[in-house]
Amino acid sequence: MSDVKVSVLKNGPLKVDGAIALVQDGAELPVQGAAVFLCRCGASAKKPFCDGAHTRIGFKDELVTADA
Repeated sequence: MSDVKVSVLKNGPLKVDGAIALVQDGAELPVQGAAVFLCRCGASAKKPFCDGAHTRIGFKDELVTADA
């Protein structure tokens, strides 16, 4: 099994790198490509996938990082 890496993008989606099975309401969703971007803002029209709505609505996360 390959490694999976999940990154929290500042004021944006979760980026998932690696082979995953994504299941919603018992049905497996098609996952294409090497990376998947998952919505965190709740405004995506393509949930659970990110469609860039976070930029339009001005989503700001509350993540505290060492750089803050």
